[in-house]
Amino acid sequence: MSKLRHSLLRLLLPALLLAAGPAAAQDLASFEAKTRVHKLKNGWTFILVERPTAPVFSFFTLVDVGSAQEVPGITGLAHMFEHMAFKGTERIGTTDAAAEKKEIAELEAAYQAYQAERLAPRPDPQKVEALLAAFKKEQEEAARYVVKNEFGDIIEREGGVGLNAFTAADQTGYHYSLPANKLELFAYLESERFLDPVFREFYTERDVVQEERRLAMDQPIQRLVEQFLATAYHAHTYGIPTIGHMSDLQSFTLTDAERFYRTYYAPQNMITAVVGHLDAEALVPLLEKYFGRIPPGPAAPPLRTVEPPQIAEKRVALVDPSQPFYLEGYHKPASTHPDQAVYDAIDDVLSNGRTSRLYRALVRDKRLAVFAASFSGFPGDKYPNLWAVYAVPARGVTNAQVEAAVRAEIERLKSEDVTDDELAKFKTRAKADLLRRLGSNQGLAIQLASYQRLYGDWRELFRSIERLDKVTKADIRRVANEVFKGVNRTVAVIETVAPPPEEGR
Repeated sequence: MSKLRHSLLRLLLPALLLAAGPAAAQDLASFEAKTRVHKLKNGWTFILVERPTAPVFSFFTLVDVGSAQEVPGITGLAHMFEHMAFKGTERIGTTDAAAEKKEIAELEAAYQAYQAERLAPRPDPQKVEALLAAFKKEQEEAARYVVKNEFGDIIEREGGVGLNAFTAADQTGYHYSLPANKLELFAYLESERFLDPVFREFYTERDVVQEERRLAMDQPIQRLVEQFLATAYHAHTYGIPTIGHMSDLQSFTLTDAERFYRTYYAPQNMITAVVGHLDAEALVPLLEKYFGRIPPGPAAPPLRTVEPPQIAEKRVALVDPSQPFYLEGYHKPASTHPDQAVYDAIDDVLSNGRTSRLYRALVRDKRLAVFAASFSGFPGDKYPNLWAVYAVPARGVTNAQVEAAVRAEIERLKSEDVTDDELAKFKTRAKADLLRRLGSNQGLAIQLASYQRLYGDWRELFRSIERLDKVTKADIRRVANEVFKGVNRTVAVIETVAPPPEEGR
């Protein structure tokens, strides 16, 4: 696999991890028999699946918030809070909670004073420098109480593996696995980090996120995709980069983060799926004991802005000495729309394996590209999103040649029926895909929480196979003609130029 493809997949992975895909047949009745949904009085929903194949369990907590909930000035804050969720609480990660709390308050007051002067219409440079020095001193004082990485160290010490999290356009996820005899530890730690998070090392961690952005923007494909989304979305917040704009990463405050947390990390905005060697009847009292401590919060405000219909093709070109790259996308409904199954079929026909149309036409036969694929649900799945196709041109091939070949395959979908064999293979592979994706405890937990969030019922994970089975050739032609129109298209390319000559040559 090329480095360019690796780069794109790393960029798209958070958005695509839970993107709607074909969920296929397993026996729903057998899953219902070993699955229990328990909703606490504070609104937190738990899906518990007894799967005693090994003495371990995995969990996935999905928070219904991402960069789509951000506004100018705080972009990147959803991702920033993901980092903060590993910093501990008043009981984890500190040598003296009371003293640290006082120091953090003084630290934030010092930063707010510095920020006010720095962002003033006519800042006094000397005053800015003095206030920054005072803030730095407060940082050093607060740092004296920090026990670094204690939250993660506890999990590792108790046999936990896979501790991680991600932030995407419309969701944030937290997960790891533990031995089966550590269920109470899980209930304590996971409730604790959301009951009583301490935003310690906030500004130090903000610097880390700024460096993440710098490193990301060193990658040409990352820069291109950011411009692609900003071009495709001129109203909806799906156009905001999940990592945030650099000026916001340099300006949002601990106070902003606390406000964001109180708004979106209310229990009724959170779903946790726990899968593995567990007794649901015995686990429920632990959930009540620990997660029930968290008070309910106000309902998170819904998004108001809707992306208006696109009325003209949009194009963006990144001139760079890197390899050429081609990407085009079309606006489509949210992944909960009944036609999502049709997009799944289109992606399978175009991209699934060496018999797919894009591989045969662009890679094998015409040798125009070294890789080509399509996907949907980008950058998120909760709101109307994008269906997209991308290709890495072969050596000596232009983006224009790739564009013509891609467009020819899209036009075939609009003017010709797919074959009986293509449709049958899609449905067979879709069912096999579910078995693979649900094979691990973690994979099952992710899927259950995702479908519970999108549909309000985890059972839709299994019922969706009925929608896949109902996809027809006519559906594919209908959707292709409705959506794959020039006025609904956004194109982004990397145009390769020779690097500037080195000095002295």
